[in-house]
Amino acid sequence: MSEEKSLNFIEEIIEEDLKNGKHGGRVLTRFPPEPNGYLHIGHAKSICLNFGIAKKYNGATNLRFDDTNPVTEDTEYVESIKEDVKWLGFDWKEELYSSDYFDQLYDFAVALIKKGLAYVDDSTAEEIAIGKGTPIEAGTPNIYRSRSIEENLQLFEEMKAGKYPDGAKVLRAKIDLANPNMHLRDPLMYRIKHAHHHRTGDKWCIYPMYDFAHGQSDAIEKITHSICTLEFIPHRPLYEWFIEQLDIFPSKQYEFARLNMSYTVMSKRKLMQLVNNQIVDGWDDPRMPTISGLRRRGFTPASIRNFCERIGIAKRDNLIDFSLLEFFIREDLNKTSWRRMAVLDPIKMVITNYPDGQEEILHGENNPEVEGHDGERAIPFSKELWIEREDFMEEPPKKFFRLGVGLMCRLKNAYIVQCDDFVKDADGNVTEIHCTYFPNSKSGEDTSGLKVKGTMHWVSVKHAKTAEIRLYDRLFKVEQPDAEDGDFKDYMNPESLVVIKNAYIEPDLTLAIEQLQENPDRRYQFIRKGYFCLDKEATAEHLIFNRTVGLKDSWAKEINK
Repeated sequence: MSEEKSLNFIEEIIEEDLKNGKHGGRVLTRFPPEPNGYLHIGHAKSICLNFGIAKKYNGATNLRFDDTNPVTEDTEYVESIKEDVKWLGFDWKEELYSSDYFDQLYDFAVALIKKGLAYVDDSTAEEIAIGKGTPIEAGTPNIYRSRSIEENLQLFEEMKAGKYPDGAKVLRAKIDLANPNMHLRDPLMYRIKHAHHHRTGDKWCIYPMYDFAHGQSDAIEKITHSICTLEFIPHRPLYEWFIEQLDIFPSKQYEFARLNMSYTVMSKRKLMQLVNNQIVDGWDDPRMPTISGLRRRGFTPASIRNFCERIGIAKRDNLIDFSLLEFFIREDLNKTSWRRMAVLDPIKMVITNYPDGQEEILHGENNPEVEGHDGERAIPFSKELWIEREDFMEEPPKKFFRLGVGLMCRLKNAYIVQCDDFVKDADGNVTEIHCTYFPNSKSGEDTSGLKVKGTMHWVSVKHAKTAEIRLYDRLFKVEQPDAEDGDFKDYMNPESLVVIKNAYIEPDLTLAIEQLQENPDRRYQFIRKGYFCLDKEATAEHLIFNRTVGLKDSWAKEINK
């Protein structure tokens, strides 16, 4: 029997709540993204947590867009977020928006004004910041804090009616300017923004601040377990204060550590810089840590879900190595990807004793990890082959198990060959390898008695097709670009994308587009080269394959150095 997995601290809280009959024994979570950019792997952790926990306890999850800032939000982001959540394998109970609650939130604000707990402030942003004091000095009240309830109600109504320009006034909660928690020193609730909203159009010119909309939206939806990242811990007393003063559903917030990953940045603002400065090819560039970028690179939903489960839910921030995510995609693709041969840096091999003009069809399994091999494909073989340049050395060292004069090696799914000679051009570059083959050494029916340690991939020159290969790697050359001196963009990895315009591929790969239509999850292992998927820009006339990940963790060696 497998060992039962221990509960994380949020699961422990939920089990205790269910045992005590809290909230009538129901579990309702929410995933509340702001539609101001594309989701990244950190959001994937939050998605897996919110949807996964609700599913485990027979509950449900709302997808709620916190769309309180019309200047930065766009319907494009809304649609991309919905696509990402569904692609990860989750579905929501209700699709909701903070903007659904603008009328209710306005009424909440009026209720607080009537209780003498909110006031309109005409101060500038700088004056407000100064008036709040410092962590060690209390704030000081300004003249607007003592406005009458009647005046505040009138001014707030006029703000809503569009009487004042952006920045002229704000609505603030009246709490405690001496509170040690800076978030409770009369926080902003509403600001004036004459901006078109992607859902409410021009109905509103005042918009609630995130801290006012967030907790109240949870309460309106009767969210039982409001799960947030650690940076919201100091905000929680404010959410609870609003809930208590308004006497609404007591949604409770619980915080977990956000995902920080090496060799990338997780700030949406910084990712936006990479997109806007055209340093990357959009939000779904396969080097980006966005869910859409990982999808385009060939990551699978299962690999990301397994990764999120493995890293777990903690109460302390830590840095997760990108190699762990790569481990899970390798583990997934090894079991599902079809094996194919592609030569990325070609040199010609001539089999001198193979009859001129002769061809034969050999066979290779699609995936040896699958019982029954998941079928086979035909591989044409002829006298001239493309092999990888690195598989030949003029003066091979000991334990080099590929080709050099006098050395033997097996051609994958084919024959054993022995290198006899090679040809150089006028500049001294090797241009051709000459070998002999052993006709009785054919894979699957070898009677030669020859023993070789190396196996090479190859593509028949006569039958080879071409494809563009994009080799993707880490976006940054340092572990924590955020923590380095200067601009994070100074640490971009110049080798994060290497494009091979004309690699040689075996003919079966020309069917990749058809195979993708039959199975949208189709991926390939290019033997000895890594895992690849078809790019969205590929056509039947111009095939493009993206490297998802290499076969081994090449960066581990670099770190050890």
